[in-house]
Amino acid sequence: MRKSLFYVTMLALVLTLLLAACGNNNNGANKEEPSNTKDTTNTNEPSTDKPEVRGSLSSAIYDRGEVPAAEGTIEDNRWTKWIIENGPADVDFQAIPRWESLDKYNVLFASGQAPDLIYEFKTDFRDQLINAKQLMPIQDLIEEHSVEYKAMLEEYPILRKIATRDDGNMYEFGRLNGMLPNHGLLIRKDWLDNLGLSVPKTVDDLYKVAEAFTKGDPDKNGADDTLGMGAAFVSQYILDAMFQGVEYKIQDGKMVRAWENKQAEYEFIKKLYENGIIDKDFLLDKNGENEKQNFITGKLGIYGTSGVASNGTLGTYEALKKNIPNAQVMTIELPASEFGQFSPVIGSPVQATAAINANAKDPATIIKYVDFLVKESTQKMLRFGEEGVHWQNDANNCPVPIDQEKNKAEQTWTGDMRMLVSQTIFGDCWKIKNSLDPNNNPVHKEFIAIVDQAEAAYLSPDRPIADVTLGEYMPAIPADLSTIRITSGGNYAADGQFVANLNKAVVSGSKYSVEQAIKDNQANWESAGGAKVDAWYEEWYQSHKDTSIMAKDIYTIFK
Repeated sequence: MRKSLFYVTMLALVLTLLLAACGNNNNGANKEEPSNTKDTTNTNEPSTDKPEVRGSLSSAIYDRGEVPAAEGTIEDNRWTKWIIENGPADVDFQAIPRWESLDKYNVLFASGQAPDLIYEFKTDFRDQLINAKQLMPIQDLIEEHSVEYKAMLEEYPILRKIATRDDGNMYEFGRLNGMLPNHGLLIRKDWLDNLGLSVPKTVDDLYKVAEAFTKGDPDKNGADDTLGMGAAFVSQYILDAMFQGVEYKIQDGKMVRAWENKQAEYEFIKKLYENGIIDKDFLLDKNGENEKQNFITGKLGIYGTSGVASNGTLGTYEALKKNIPNAQVMTIELPASEFGQFSPVIGSPVQATAAINANAKDPATIIKYVDFLVKESTQKMLRFGEEGVHWQNDANNCPVPIDQEKNKAEQTWTGDMRMLVSQTIFGDCWKIKNSLDPNNNPVHKEFIAIVDQAEAAYLSPDRPIADVTLGEYMPAIPADLSTIRITSGGNYAADGQFVANLNKAVVSGSKYSVEQAIKDNQANWESAGGAKVDAWYEEWYQSHKDTSIMAKDIYTIFK
């Protein structure tokens, strides 16, 4: 009986527990409400957050053929490896030949193989991509995924201004360059002194000096082996600026094509050509390399250089001094023409340089990658190299090279990895003259004087650039009008029909005049529908001249 009583008691207890359990699992009906305060005292519990997946992307990178063989290639070197190792994504770098970039991009886009992150300096080409819907609007992506670049936009709203098109969308990332010269006109001062000549102030003076440099034995070697000036590549662009031989100019308050300017410019070039003052083969010198060799070997007196305040021009000057130790060079203002006095193209104070391919599969990763590139620590590494290895701070707290030769081998060729580096964040430390050693290197001291002359000559509103504004700030023209402009040659591209006619006039003597070439170009323009392009630009100018960045505004952006 005691055993039976025990089993009955135990059975009743089990039934009671089962009923209680059922009541507590009745869809929460009888369940106690959870507390709103989470217990975080147990810090040993494993996190349920998934680790962030590392993304990947492909990125364009200009190839100028400047990477030393010991350092690898532009796609695979110490700095691309550093970017991948320290950045948020795996990056497949794709080389884009600098001087054939548009041809390369056209092939890549046509084949669906264009990189995710596009780098390209030419605004009109990026405009074409935007019009063809091959670039992605980025304002929402930045808002959702960015920290660093979003902060830059808030601090420098002009970055948003230059990247936003009339459809209200923002398409490009940019950088803050500050005010710096770009193209520069160099002259052999020792040749002027040898011949008792002054710095040319007008185009007539320029011709006389160039003629004397050609025929007056300026290097005093007794041989007829010198040329007065160059007319290829950058020198051609400088002649464009000198005569304001640009596509459009402002005249009597209207935006008009500069036909008469172009005619005067090419008549000047034809005079130089026919009198043997420029290289007879200058039209074959597409990238200016032959002209550069003539300059550094002491055979050319007046030379147009790109990046006058850059390591590239420093290298050119060092090569000249190695060959001709007593050579003296100075930067001069562009001589005045009958149309006024202008400056050559200067560096864009604020510049759009990058965009996202519309077919990119992981734009969020690209935004994070851009954020990494614009972090101050990344910018400093890409601009100056590694602290203690490539640079140390000077008395002004500016990074200065420890070993110039080491930097030439390992670091100074990284300019095209810095297309999102904003130099202004470094104050005046970013300027090349602050990275040189004038106290111990006389060539550096001389080059700093050349840079100072360029800044004084070209960064003044008294001698503005010849164009309506810098190319960065010109509008995106509608696709149908862009086709007219490009296919007719009206954009004065080096391989276009307009320039071909003008070059033909230069080398054809009396058989084909520059005046006739201009008339032919005007007829081609009219038959192609160019009047519609002219009307569009004039309408844009009248409606945007007070709100867009015009030539006169460039000099006040950072004031």
